[in-house]
Amino acid sequence: MPTQMPSQMSSQMTRILFDLDGTLIDSAPDIHAMANTLLAREDKDPISLDEARGFVGNGAKVFVTRMCAARSIKTSEEPRLHKDFLALYETAVELTVPYPGAIEALTALKAAGHRLGVATNKPESPARAVLEHLNMTSFFEVILGGDSCATHKPDPLMLHEGFKRLGDGPALFVGDSEIDAAAAKNANTPFLLYTEGYRKAPAESLGAAAIFSDFATLPEHVTQILESTG
Repeated sequence: MPTQMPSQMSSQMTRILFDLDGTLIDSAPDIHAMANTLLAREDKDPISLDEARGFVGNGAKVFVTRMCAARSIKTSEEPRLHKDFLALYETAVELTVPYPGAIEALTALKAAGHRLGVATNKPESPARAVLEHLNMTSFFEVILGGDSCATHKPDPLMLHEGFKRLGDGPALFVGDSEIDAAAAKNANTPFLLYTEGYRKAPAESLGAAAIFSDFATLPEHVTQILESTG
């Protein structure tokens, strides 16, 4: 289905927050390379790209914890490696790409008057860096990272704060994972699941209001959810 043009979409303004890694962008190759840079310094075997994808989702600190556990690195070394990980994060952008159709879908949604933001467990500064590198920053009125609020997903605080900053109107959250689904549930917000990211659980188990694998269909899903809840 082609991306819906603004005239075909609901005129009702919606606040839409997006997860970032695994939802709008495939950043796992950059994160994978960065992790293996750190592991090489520790004289440890590299992790695979699939392992890196599996470690993503709960923020940088949890990624480092999982990486260390996978290569039998002492927990006492995690704070140092977390600091080194963050030092590399802002420049880890060269291998990251938007998912097919994501730019076109964001363009259509923004042109229709919907107000867009990012709510990611990735630290805010690296999130902004990669969005700037990909020329995506202008789509978003709000960009919140895992260190922007007192808690991160699946706690609902980040979503509540993001929606508050976007103003009034219906609210939707788009993500790719169990963590995103739980955050949307905790925030009492309809959840749209992108299936091509880093999810581990069956898509049908996550209670999504819409499930999609092609970003060309996202604007129509937004319209349908607005109509069904309006």
